[in-house]
Amino acid sequence: MPGPLVVRGSVVIPEAELSWRFSRSSGPGGQGVNTTDSRVELSFDLGATEALPSPLKARALERLASRLVDGVVTVIASEYRSQLRNREAAMVRLARLLEQAVAPPPAKRRATKPSRGAVQRRLTAKKHRSDIKRLRRTDDR
Repeated sequence: MPGPLVVRGSVVIPEAELSWRFSRSSGPGGQGVNTTDSRVELSFDLGATEALPSPLKARALERLASRLVDGVVTVIASEYRSQLRNREAAMVRLARLLEQAVAPPPAKRRATKPSRGAVQRRLTAKKHRSDIKRLRRTDDR
């Protein structure tokens, strides 16, 4: 279970840069709920990390700005009754979050003209609709 966090291909966060905290989880759980620290908080200091190349780090800091507290991003998992499964869920969640944060921006959309057929279909549909409405009118006016 413990080990480095693989975000994508060459981006790997060493285990030493991950910080774990455990606490009691809320909700149902039987007799063990008051004694088991199954809630997991996984923190990663994005501002101080050396694991990410500087362009990816800058991109992640910009995209995750609303989630950061003093440069640290935290993920919480408490949906399972077992601490091990919550640790796995937190690792997956943090990896997915960082993967989306360091992903390259999408390619710019190039504006194109509508095709001649598309223009013709649109005008035909407008004409048809106008004919339908014209035929509903009464000629009393």
